[in-house]
Amino acid sequence: MRKFAVTSDHTFTEAQWLFGFFVAALTLWSIGLGNVPLRDWDEGTRALVAREIYRTGNWLHPTLQGEPYLLKPPLMDWLIALSYRFGGVKEFTTRLPGAFFSACGVPLLYLVAREVFLQRLPAVFAAGVYLTLLPVVRHGRLAMLDGMAVSFFLLLLLCLLRCRQERRWALGAGLCLGLISFTKGILVVPLGAIAFAFLLAERQLVLLSSPYFWLGILLGNLPAFAWYAAQWQHYGASFLQVHFQSQGLQRVSQAVEGHGGPPWYYLLELLKYTFPWLLFWPGGLYLAWQKRTTSWGCLVLIGTVGYLGVVSVMNTKLPWYIMPVYPFFSLAVAAQLAQLWQNRKCYPRILVGILSFLAVAGVGGCVYFVLADPQPVLIVMGVVVVLTMGFAAWRVKQNNPTFILILFVGMYLALGLLMTSQSWVWELNETFSVKPVAALIQEHTKAGAVVYISFGYGRPSLDFYSDRRVIPIDTATLQQLWSTKPYLLLDQPTLSAMSLPNPVVLGTAEGFTLVTSSTQ
Repeated sequence: MRKFAVTSDHTFTEAQWLFGFFVAALTLWSIGLGNVPLRDWDEGTRALVAREIYRTGNWLHPTLQGEPYLLKPPLMDWLIALSYRFGGVKEFTTRLPGAFFSACGVPLLYLVAREVFLQRLPAVFAAGVYLTLLPVVRHGRLAMLDGMAVSFFLLLLLCLLRCRQERRWALGAGLCLGLISFTKGILVVPLGAIAFAFLLAERQLVLLSSPYFWLGILLGNLPAFAWYAAQWQHYGASFLQVHFQSQGLQRVSQAVEGHGGPPWYYLLELLKYTFPWLLFWPGGLYLAWQKRTTSWGCLVLIGTVGYLGVVSVMNTKLPWYIMPVYPFFSLAVAAQLAQLWQNRKCYPRILVGILSFLAVAGVGGCVYFVLADPQPVLIVMGVVVVLTMGFAAWRVKQNNPTFILILFVGMYLALGLLMTSQSWVWELNETFSVKPVAALIQEHTKAGAVVYISFGYGRPSLDFYSDRRVIPIDTATLQQLWSTKPYLLLDQPTLSAMSLPNPVVLGTAEGFTLVTSSTQ
């Protein structure tokens, strides 16, 4: 029964597998989507730009706090603005477009895996791994560009693979390139290069002579070309310098805003956030090398080595830059899992030890959540992790392949519990909570007012929730500004050090005091 349920082509139809993966992904990507505030920088910025589009109707030339916004293409901002129009301005509607398209990546990866493996079992495992990878789920739920861009890339790969039987799929390949460029601009270059290298390795360059492909390129990129032309016509050379130089080329040569790291930065990201599937990745890569003449082996090696190589040599390092690697990671892991499922002689004993260690670590996590962060849902999540790893280790010791199913189910439940908690955006704990401070600003200042804050950097999320422009300034400049009767938001040490004459205290929140002049 176990083998039949997973491997039989008569248990579920292709449409049922696709529907099941889509529902499972959409549930995981949307549950608790609006239960925590937006984070800096990406989410706050996306929300500000989209809200201004929604309010002003200025879809062609987006702005940020009334100033031209030249950094990113507008596709995600347009989708969020539409979401605001139909669902109101809130966290859920801000994250919904990106979460939906990111969730589509799960069934898309299943279809890609079906094309390259030519078997259902590894395709099911590939989609299951991708569905239960913490970084894929977490970053995909945020109002960010990367999850949606990866889904468009998977659709691109699917179209290229389907072109081998039907040339009309080349039309979709061209459209997908346009969607990637309209989502995250220069990202289309490395992803397009990986797709081209795969075509070259597969000896499918005849596709480039297909009129469908070039028609797709034209139709897919026409909106992007038109938008870029409109920006260049409106802003001139400054748009090209900001959009391409500052946001693209400069990140290769410099660690922008201090976001640097060693060349092995992304290997550490994999080590930190991809358990338990990381255990099977080296074996999957070895299998890919052995099967490098097959479609799946070729795709895994080109995608993994090619993209990891590109982002590793970039001087700017950010955790979400690795997102396009995870589909290739999932395909490699799936190959290893399928081999373990089919060959049940004797599993490596080291798996028992590592899974047992993860179970013990889960016990430690439960204790931490009880003592330091007593959220019942996190405690239950810790229990689920303990049981999952413990039962999986027991099954491995018995040489029983159902340990794979236990890991899938357990990881899905654990991630679902994490996403319903208040802790899935853990960056919010790094500094003060913006909502109480934003409420203080809104209550005591007029619409359109500018507030100056004694904080080290600007926070787009604070601007979004307060609906005011909050500008960080050093103490000396704050002192000079006092004569202009501004609104100042000061932490207690700065307030004591400035000795302001005739201050009016409007309120306090999160350690900050809002003051203004008595003649305001």
